[in-house]
Amino acid sequence: MVSAPLPVCLPVPAPPVDPHRVVALVGENQELYPVTSASAVFGYHGRLIPQHYGFSLSTERPGPLTTTLGATIHVEHGLDALAGADTVVIAGWTLAPTPAVLDAVAAAHARGARIVAVAAGIYIPAALGLLDGRRASVHWELRADLAARHPRIIPDDTVIYVDHGDIATAGASAATLDLCLHQVLQEHGASHAMRIGRQLAAGPHREGCQRQYPPLPTTGPMPDSLAGLLEWLLAHLGEPITVDDMAAYSGVSPRTLTRQFTDQLGVPPARWLLERRLAATRALLEDTDLPVETIAARVGLSSAVNLRRRFHTALHTTPAAYRRSFR
Repeated sequence: MVSAPLPVCLPVPAPPVDPHRVVALVGENQELYPVTSASAVFGYHGRLIPQHYGFSLSTERPGPLTTTLGATIHVEHGLDALAGADTVVIAGWTLAPTPAVLDAVAAAHARGARIVAVAAGIYIPAALGLLDGRRASVHWELRADLAARHPRIIPDDTVIYVDHGDIATAGASAATLDLCLHQVLQEHGASHAMRIGRQLAAGPHREGCQRQYPPLPTTGPMPDSLAGLLEWLLAHLGEPITVDDMAAYSGVSPRTLTRQFTDQLGVPPARWLLERRLAATRALLEDTDLPVETIAARVGLSSAVNLRRRFHTALHTTPAAYRRSFR
């Protein structure tokens, strides 16, 4: 008698012994976008991507919580959850947080937890004095009010996020994904952050220096006029592409294209392309044993000499030292 073949099971990677605990602090009339963005980055990504984080919600009064979506969510954990947090994401709040909330966040920060404040969440670290004398990304609609309430903060309504290590601020909800991926990149490298970003089908990771919004005379939605060009550039990263080539592909003049990049991405087109090439370089250094010369050709930096020079200028280290740190 022939035995039936045993089923093939993929091994399930063991979770880390002590994952980095991310707790999102939420409140009444909660906007869900920053919460779901944080959970998408710090949550479970399946068997093939290592799980470095644990994610949960907390609120001042556990139980049902209203949202801007019109649906109610149930939050089980109270402020005591912050006592065990490694990162506290303040995903939205009122302009006047209660003493209990302030005490819980202050205790978490004093213990060494990282505080990530999104949009109106900035009022909590601001009220605690954690941003005094520091630059902070603030939504352009909140800048005047924040400056009046907390004049010792240096508000910046032009960048999407600012990270000081212990405190990070994102001016708008849409920057939550970028700021969370930035944290993953800092803690686990570009390759891991890019794997998560690809799984989420996120656009290319935006650096904090990029603009919050274009200086348009309307507050309506911004048309994503550069999407086709950006996808084309990423697909042809190894080719020698000039600003004139980009402009020809887009059907506009180089001057117009430069203005569009500066308005919508905060950097000129050549700078944006160089940043993407350096990001691809970091991923290849982490994931492969390819020689620097081969990597330079793949990412469009022409030679090992040029790659090393560009890499050192941007990251203040060499490709070899970077590879040793992340391999």
